[in-house]
Amino acid sequence: MKRSKFSETQIIKILKLQESGQSVTDICREHGISQGTFYVWKSKYSGMESSQLKQMKDMERELAQYKKIVAELTLQNTVLKDVIEKKL
Repeated sequence: MKRSKFSETQIIKILKLQESGQSVTDICREHGISQGTFYVWKSKYSGMESSQLKQMKDMERELAQYKKIVAELTLQNTVLKDVIEKKL
């Protein structure tokens, strides 16, 4: 997937320009983006602050760690069950 040339904090700042009263066409022309891109960003990041974005990223990272732990424990549990069944 292609990465954006804008960081998420830059995207939030661009969306704030529209909230402050600038027209979407002017914002898109100024930053070199299409209106479709602007509205996709708006649906994804609308109403977010930079601190909220950072918190969301931290929570996603933590969730990924928890998912990894659960997967490892499930595998261990399955292996132990197989060993017990073979002994009986």
